[in-house]
Amino acid sequence: MYKLLFLYVLMLGCSLYGQQTQPIFIVEGDTLTNPHVDLSEVVVLPRIKFNSYDDYVAYYHLQRRTLKVYPYAKLAAERLTVLNQRLAKIKRKRAKKSYVKQVERYLEGEFKDELKKLTRTEGRILIKLIHRETGFTVHELIKNLRNGWRAFIYQTTAKMFDINLKTIYNPNEVEEDVLIDYILQKAFAEGALKTVDKKSKKI
Repeated sequence: MYKLLFLYVLMLGCSLYGQQTQPIFIVEGDTLTNPHVDLSEVVVLPRIKFNSYDDYVAYYHLQRRTLKVYPYAKLAAERLTVLNQRLAKIKRKRAKKSYVKQVERYLEGEFKDELKKLTRTEGRILIKLIHRETGFTVHELIKNLRNGWRAFIYQTTAKMFDINLKTIYNPNEVEEDVLIDYILQKAFAEGALKTVDKKSKKI
């Protein structure tokens, strides 16, 4: 049952430039359209020091789980952006509900088997990352996209499996979240993961 929660969470989480006139600069005989040299951003992260071998093993497992579930959180954020854009164009309330259900059925068929394989620990991390990427807790997403009663039912069911849908991502105070943030920043810097284009996530 708890694995179906992750499936439901993901289901809900579902430029062109014209020609411009630029100034020209002459630098030591070379013609440039920009007097500055654009350099790629370089992220320098400190090395983590572990107090024991057990701490290292715990970090390794956390890294593996975080990298495994982050793509789902990223997908939830991207689908939420698209969902909001399309819902904004739908005027009738009934039509909006119908569209949300269509998105659910599509995502269920696409990701059901994969999400059912997640462990509880991976599910907890996914819940945190969804909050990180969307700005909303899973409970808030369910409540706003469906209704308060549905959110209550899922929260009650989740607690039976020691899972809290109201969990937030808080790297300023929670040690595990500090490590998760480090793992993600390192993966982004190395190109192992791509960040989410964080536009408006209003729901």
